[in-house]
Amino acid sequence: MSTTTPYPFTAIVGMAELRLGLLLNAVSPAVGGVLVRGEKGTAKSTAVRALTALLPEVAVVPGCRFACDPAAPDAGCPDGPHEAGGLGESRATRMAELPVGATEDRLTGALDIERALSEGVKAFEPGLLADAHRGVLYVDEVNLLHDHLVDLLLDAAAMGANYVEREGVSVRHAARFLLVGTMNPEEGELRPQLLDRFGLTVEVAASREPDERVEVVRRRLAYDADPAGFAARWAAEETAVRERIAAARALLPQVSLGDAALRQIAATCAAFEVDGMRADIVMARTATALAAWSGRRDVVAEDVRQAALLALPHRRRRNPFDAPGLDEQKLDETLRQHAGEDEDPDPDGGPGGGGQPDDGGPDGGSPGAASDDSAEPAADQAAEPAPDQSAEPAADQSAEPAADQSAEPAGDRAARGAAPVPQRGEPQDGDATGPETKSPATPTDPYRTKRLEVPGTGEGAAGRRSRARTTDGRTTGARRPQGTLGKLHLAATLQAAAPHQHARGRRGSGLRLRRDDLREAVREGRESNLVLFAVDASGSMAARQRMSAVKGAVLSLLLDAYQRRDKVGLITFRGAEADLALPPTSSVDTAAARLERLPTGGRTPLAAGLLKARDVLRIERLRDPARRALLVVVTDGRATGGPEPVVRATRSARLLAADGVASVVLDCESGPVRLGLAAELAGALGAEAIAPDELRADAVSGLVRDVRRAA
Repeated sequence: MSTTTPYPFTAIVGMAELRLGLLLNAVSPAVGGVLVRGEKGTAKSTAVRALTALLPEVAVVPGCRFACDPAAPDAGCPDGPHEAGGLGESRATRMAELPVGATEDRLTGALDIERALSEGVKAFEPGLLADAHRGVLYVDEVNLLHDHLVDLLLDAAAMGANYVEREGVSVRHAARFLLVGTMNPEEGELRPQLLDRFGLTVEVAASREPDERVEVVRRRLAYDADPAGFAARWAAEETAVRERIAAARALLPQVSLGDAALRQIAATCAAFEVDGMRADIVMARTATALAAWSGRRDVVAEDVRQAALLALPHRRRRNPFDAPGLDEQKLDETLRQHAGEDEDPDPDGGPGGGGQPDDGGPDGGSPGAASDDSAEPAADQAAEPAPDQSAEPAADQSAEPAADQSAEPAGDRAARGAAPVPQRGEPQDGDATGPETKSPATPTDPYRTKRLEVPGTGEGAAGRRSRARTTDGRTTGARRPQGTLGKLHLAATLQAAAPHQHARGRRGSGLRLRRDDLREAVREGRESNLVLFAVDASGSMAARQRMSAVKGAVLSLLLDAYQRRDKVGLITFRGAEADLALPPTSSVDTAAARLERLPTGGRTPLAAGLLKARDVLRIERLRDPARRALLVVVTDGRATGGPEPVVRATRSARLLAADGVASVVLDCESGPVRLGLAAELAGALGAEAIAPDELRADAVSGLVRDVRRAA
């Protein structure tokens, strides 16, 4: 049932930390926004949309598209100038939503360069940043936004202004808003630099308490049946929280942040080794907002503690495989060591206790237990899980498929007619008498790898791997505009217009332009790709030292894929079949977790692994035709599973080559005697065989390796 009545913020069950993070930003937008991380179906979007109804109304200049404050209008407003102190009108605070597929013009606004050149006027169509000024800008699935959009978004949030510049024509307008982003870590992480630009982060997870889950369902069903009636039942609580936000905003300038609290903030950031000084500033602003929210004029130790829990976890990530989190025992010890004489060294003895603000903040408790002095409803006081308890997505905790856990058939040594007898000490495929599944080997430390590229020029999503025609990058030519004019190629435009100036009656120094003269730049940059790993986990790969090195190489390639904004997938093959251990996803940390737990043993169904890769790539081409794929086969080249294993493996490789799949073979064969089987596989794939040691970026200085298609 569709409705315009939002779900009441105060009717949300549990999720105390999420509600607190949103409310603190409502009190003080200078905190810098909040990033909400959590599994799907945890009401992240519901909570964000519900917050808007609690924000006080704003006074705006009538007719101004940029929501200027009549008391202090923006001097550079494109709709100005406005007279300071003029009449204004009140309206509800707005929330602008930035969709994942938005363009740069939709976010920042569109400057009509055609009219600017041909008519000499600045025609500017405001974007979402103008809509969100003095309101809320909500980005759902922020981790799926293109990097350049996120950069523009966060730069505007940091500067409080939006600049649109094209070919020397520029427009500027104020853009101060409450920035809220939500994301599911299973779909990929934000870069550490972007994580740092969000002031606060909170982790949300569905409650495991049956009573609380029952209450969630009961309230949602009641809302769906009668949205207006349900909202009316929570109107008193909504009004109370709205008034409390307004009171906290009024009190905020009077809150004092003493030297003792500042020392605790600085010591905490130093103890947790966060980069830069942004964390210190955000903690100071958050602690001040916490004091104002609690109705106090002084910041106390508990405010600092809660600010650290909200502002530091996401700033401690050193690589994409690190889960955000904070050691609360270390935090408490740091606060005790640097407590001032006027502070209570026991964090539980401060106002509110237990890491929550005092009077009226989101407290611990059970659904239905109302607080005497809180304007929040009973269910708002449900216990919230600690933020670091969901460090790894639930999907990462799934067991390996049953086929991978069971004993495998005896090894087939009839490969290639009379297969060579393995050298002494070389691991063999499993046999019928011994155990075939070995415990997972620990990967070696990742390292920086060479860039593996898909040949040719694509048109996929912006990234950092293969050549592509993109909206940014270096200019390689010019063309007539196809639809709305993109990046103007000024020299080509002048060259097209020059021969017609006499016929157009040009007099003087002015240049007469027509639309047919305009040329837009053709640019070449980099795209992201789908990197699909097919990993041999058979008995011949099971030697502990070898598998550790192999996992280290794949982990390094995963880290490279993260940095280049690729999607990744993981296929494993051992025993009698191949398994899609991880469908293509943007979450490389999920792939790393699956790889680390990968068991080994059994025969080598190489053909099954290649055919599974072909099926996965075929489906992905239908889902995302513009994203080109790179297949990385990690094997020693042995094929021992099924009838005629070598013949079937060769045929499967040639099918992939015929499909035009760009491939590379990571040759894991080791030992004094090498059979060259991986190189033969690479020949059938039309690929190149690379030893793990050759992946290192420092192996040959400055070398960039291209992956060749089949001839």
